Amino acid sequence: MTDTATAQDARPFHNIIAGRGVSARESLPVRNPANGTLVGQMPLGTVEDLDAAVAAARAAFPAWAATGDAERKAACNRIADLLEAGIAELAPLLTAEQGKPLGGLGSQWEIGGAAAWTRHTAGLDLPMTVLQDSNEGRVQVHRKPIGVVGSITPWNFPVLIAAWHIIPAVRAGNCVVIKPSPNTPLSSIRFVELINQVLPAGVVNIVCGGNEIGAAMSAHQGIDKMVFTGSTGTGRKIMASAAETVKRLTLELGGNDAAIVLPDVDPQAIAEGLFWGAFINNGQTCACIKRLYVHDSIYDAVCEALAALAAAMPMGDGRQEGVALGPVQNEMQFERVKSLVEEAKAQGARALTGGAPAGGAGYFYPPTIVADAEHGMRLVDEEQFGPALPVIRYTDIDDVIARANDNPNGLGGSIWSQDTARARELALRLECGTAWINKHGMIQPNAPFGGIKQSGIGVQFAEAGLLENTVGQTIIM
Repeated sequence: MTDTATAQDARPFHNIIAGRGVSARESLPVRNPANGTLVGQMPLGTVEDLDAAVAAARAAFPAWAATGDAERKAACNRIADLLEAGIAELAPLLTAEQGKPLGGLGSQWEIGGAAAWTRHTAGLDLPMTVLQDSNEGRVQVHRKPIGVVGSITPWNFPVLIAAWHIIPAVRAGNCVVIKPSPNTPLSSIRFVELINQVLPAGVVNIVCGGNEIGAAMSAHQGIDKMVFTGSTGTGRKIMASAAETVKRLTLELGGNDAAIVLPDVDPQAIAEGLFWGAFINNGQTCACIKRLYVHDSIYDAVCEALAALAAAMPMGDGRQEGVALGPVQNEMQFERVKSLVEEAKAQGARALTGGAPAGGAGYFYPPTIVADAEHGMRLVDEEQFGPALPVIRYTDIDDVIARANDNPNGLGGSIWSQDTARARELALRLECGTAWINKHGMIQPNAPFGGIKQSGIGVQFAEAGLLENTVGQTIIM
């Protein structure tokens, strides 16, 4: 699935630089993970293309930064309008290259979410703040755009995360160069085409390619900030290469989220919330449940309820009606999930349902509940990023909080209990950027989101996320 191919096998897609489609000398096929069929051709951009995109963004920056705040708000709202109007076109393309279902919490939901996030961000303000106004003087802080923002996006939510990166940047007056994942570039290209129907040429550019493009971006002297969503390993490389130019960074990196179920819950009542907290987007979500800790007194009942849901969950080609879960997006991730589950079973864990590839065409791995999981198993200690959930038994709440925190990641976590006051107290003890009570992974545009420890730097969303796309200037009079 990595062989080069001509752009004649499907609709040609182009890099977009300075508002124009730019053809590439070579392309790579993008294939449907459900069956391996060709979806389209990704243009293979070069470092020279990246230089041209950065030059276009820098040329567009002075005028865009000087554009009135109301006009930038209106432009973002027009982009949201185009996203909403384009769901019927964008969602099937997204399903074809990513694998997720059209309906439910799939492609239509993702495009609609991108529109909603865009509209919310459009309504945010960047007011000047007054810190002092007295006989001794007046102190003001103004927020100004940074310049050119480089964006690298992953394959799990290619359009939604592109909106998270691009829209706050342009809302604040920056210009953008984005590199999408080579696994899912086509819907991102189409999204940038829509953006360029609204924004001036050069404000948002897209250059597709492999790791060499991402490495060149983070080291590029013409890029003032990098925003990245993806693995901690890649985040480290971006930090290292960005150090030479002291770029600003917003990094949302890997997670190994822990959910802790207290003994006072009704297992049947919380089972569906736990299931989707773990298996939204087939478990290919940074902030979903990756480790589930359940009190011994209800352990078996919770496992049984989750296994029943998993066994009944329809999985298949996302273009078919009634499908709730699609395939794992790519072969590398498919093999990782398979390996982690096999290792856990060899160490004494039990797959209550699933536990092996579904067989046939495509990267289908059924939702798998792994009971009797323990620390020391890679399925528990590492992020699986796929449809396999280890369930760990506990008896002492202080011990389980310590075990949940004994991990280099710190993205999200959750507490499940009928006693919300007690749950809030325990949630504050979790070492993570966001903690939920009786839900998991339900991020929202008005709540800052980001990781601690090795799960990232900075936040996205809400006013705090918008501010990360600015620099402060203090005026003392």
